[in-house]
Amino acid sequence: MTSPLVIFDLDGTLIDTAPDLMASLNHVMDLNGLEHVAFKDMTWLVGQGAKVMIERAWAHHDHPSSPEQLESAFEAFLEHYSAAMPGRSAPYPGLVAALDRLEAAGMGLAVCTNKTEALALRLLDSLDLTHRFAAITGGDTFAVKKPHGDHILGTIARAGGCPDNAVMIGDSVNDILAAQNAQVPAIAIPFGYSDKPVADFKPDLVLEHFDGLSPDLVSELIAARRRVG
Repeated sequence: MTSPLVIFDLDGTLIDTAPDLMASLNHVMDLNGLEHVAFKDMTWLVGQGAKVMIERAWAHHDHPSSPEQLESAFEAFLEHYSAAMPGRSAPYPGLVAALDRLEAAGMGLAVCTNKTEALALRLLDSLDLTHRFAAITGGDTFAVKKPHGDHILGTIARAGGCPDNAVMIGDSVNDILAAQNAQVPAIAIPFGYSDKPVADFKPDLVLEHFDGLSPDLVSELIAARRRVG
């Protein structure tokens, strides 16, 4: 039996990236003469990667978005976002101590994000967190991305884990649906970027703060899923 594996979403779960995502998105909005987005908008803009975020913001302003325009805007976003990294992005309160507890108990850690793999790695490198994770997969790592369950299953495989000994932690419907599609327990955190209460997505558990993330909690969720399965 492999060790338990705890998989985290990145934006809005591991790291509060909204200030920097918003700054780079507003840079693109400026380039196109459009009104800025606000922090409240991030809840419905974030979740499917930067290109979709731009597309959603443009659609909100009825701005044309041909493939060529979108690609040019995406490149401008990446240049601006990468140049400032990590900027104001930082781990959520209690996150690092929670990682310490899980690692001390012999549990593996992984990241499964719809951010591009290169950007995810660069962000985690800049925060000195990359070494913590057995696998870091992005929205472009596989042929599918969250909410497809195979994104999580592929991450588990890369981390050397087993689906029946893993849990997924995330802040959005994409994370919870992906976990449900992969048939692994889903822990939702309510302090991320979801535009709806995370309890509405019917996760196995809503975790109010990372102070409550313990090896015992992870083991209990895995055991409960096995009993049901």
